[in-house]
Amino acid sequence: MKSAPISNSERIVTIDIIRGFALLGIFLVNMPAFHSPAFMVSYPDYSGVNYWLDLLFQMFVQTKFYTIFSFLFGLGFYIFMSRAEQKGLKINRLFSRRLFALLLFGALHIVFLWYGDILHTYAITGFLLLLFYKRKPKTLLIWAFSLLFIFHALISAPFLIPATEMESIAAGLDQEEAAKLGEYVDMYENAPYLEWVSYRLQTEMGRLLANLPFALFNILALFLFGLYAGKRGVFKDVSAHLPMIKKVWWTALILSIPLVTFLALYKMDVIDVGVYQQNAIYLFTSLSGLTLCFFYISSLTLMLRREFWQRFLRPLGYTGQMALTNYLLQTFISVGIFLGLNFYGKVSLATGTLICLVIYAAQTLFSYVWMKNFRFGPFEWLWRTMTYGYIQSMKKEEKLSNSNRQDTGV
Repeated sequence: MKSAPISNSERIVTIDIIRGFALLGIFLVNMPAFHSPAFMVSYPDYSGVNYWLDLLFQMFVQTKFYTIFSFLFGLGFYIFMSRAEQKGLKINRLFSRRLFALLLFGALHIVFLWYGDILHTYAITGFLLLLFYKRKPKTLLIWAFSLLFIFHALISAPFLIPATEMESIAAGLDQEEAAKLGEYVDMYENAPYLEWVSYRLQTEMGRLLANLPFALFNILALFLFGLYAGKRGVFKDVSAHLPMIKKVWWTALILSIPLVTFLALYKMDVIDVGVYQQNAIYLFTSLSGLTLCFFYISSLTLMLRREFWQRFLRPLGYTGQMALTNYLLQTFISVGIFLGLNFYGKVSLATGTLICLVIYAAQTLFSYVWMKNFRFGPFEWLWRTMTYGYIQSMKKEEKLSNSNRQDTGV
């Protein structure tokens, strides 16, 4: 039996809309790294409107959206595997090919364009998901919460280091960043492309690879929450799971209020723990990222039960339906604007945010027009072709003319 991706009629629009919403949040978070040397400046000193915008981002955007994307990846894993299994396909081999293709996209993205790629991390972590597909839902929750505990224990470890040692470590990092900042900015502004790529590989890749094992804990935990939702059929039948969704909504809201409040107090230096200040901000940013992730997901799920919100938010579904294409396009466009047009380091946080919103609006329009005529986004088409091992039909009329073959697909 020849395998094929799911048809449009099988898609769950709520998931597409949530994915499109997450894509916007991820772009807002990534934008400063496109137009400024965020890699070398860990804690930028903002003032005026940029200060307040940074505060809002820290409270409601930072770490709140890649967590949603991670949850959806785990959910998508279950949908993919269960539909392939129903067709009698070799699910582990098929999903492994899917992950290798994603890893290739991520590797090309991180080497030739931008250090902030998440695709390679998702691909590597995705192989661990294969160990959990047959596990019971309760087991998935135990693993997910355990991984989150380990992750937050690790990021809390600096609080155990004596203050004098922390001051020495922080001073050393500040000196290292200050020494390299000028060279870093100059390479981004003036270096020829191949020289720029070579410099990035030497300067950025070491730190990124060192952070990869650490990131796996948090991302795998979110994958498992998504897998749990898939096994429970939450998005397949929202009505049947309303009590659970409302419970998640209330729990996430109640937990988010104090976490976000403390985050704001630390961020504004109302609470000052000295040399541990940035560690406290990081900890509360991460914790609030988890709770707001589930608050946003459950809020959108409940809202989309109403026809008004379905119509109002439907454009997000088109961007979400071709999220891989739009994610990569955000890099192509941003690198072209800030490096190609020599705006790197010359754009404020507020201006960068406006540019981000304009680009995303254009992507939404592009996605709407594209999906009216085609079954997949360009990179989604390539990803599926590499996964299933044969050329996928692209135009919607092609699907109709080949309906017999598509009816057997995953």
